[in-house]
Amino acid sequence: MLAEGEHPDPDRVWFLEMNTRLQVEHTVTEEITGLDLVEEQLRIAANEPLRRRFEGASFVPGEGHALECRLTAEDPEHDLRPVPGTLRRLRWPEGEGVRVDTHLAEGDAVSPFYDSLLAKLVTRGPDRAAAIARMEAALDALVVEGVPTVAPVLRRVLAHPDFRAGRWDTGRLERLFAEDAAAAAGGEA
Repeated sequence: MLAEGEHPDPDRVWFLEMNTRLQVEHTVTEEITGLDLVEEQLRIAANEPLRRRFEGASFVPGEGHALECRLTAEDPEHDLRPVPGTLRRLRWPEGEGVRVDTHLAEGDAVSPFYDSLLAKLVTRGPDRAAAIARMEAALDALVVEGVPTVAPVLRRVLAHPDFRAGRWDTGRLERLFAEDAAAAAGGEA
């Protein structure tokens, strides 16, 4: 670790871990900052300067709000169990403030041997409400046939008042499923 004001030795290779969960979360950061975090890490590893400098800033400034929904081939009707299969029909959402990171196209197979992730759907807007509205529209435009997806769960989360108000926590989805089970059984959670 470098002391404040100390500079890295230019004759050594340095790698900056910008986000410990880069694979999962970098899209949201990129959307609000305009930085390509993977490119910046590769530039650092190659001993090249960053594309932008933030002298005196304790954080990278961002603008607006962004959301990421991980669309997986999992069955909401069966405990979110992954379901392999062939994508018989596939249409990704498009439009302003919509980003789709995927490796799949219509006709591709979803293997039982790997992660069931189909795509990361990312929306951006001037504020949280706009980003949510764009994500809802993106999910409405999404077409996936051949495997079940978590799209119905994502729609439900986006519509929930706690999510809209920014009061969602890591245990909230599990509690929502428990409430559903209790309601289906005729009781309360």
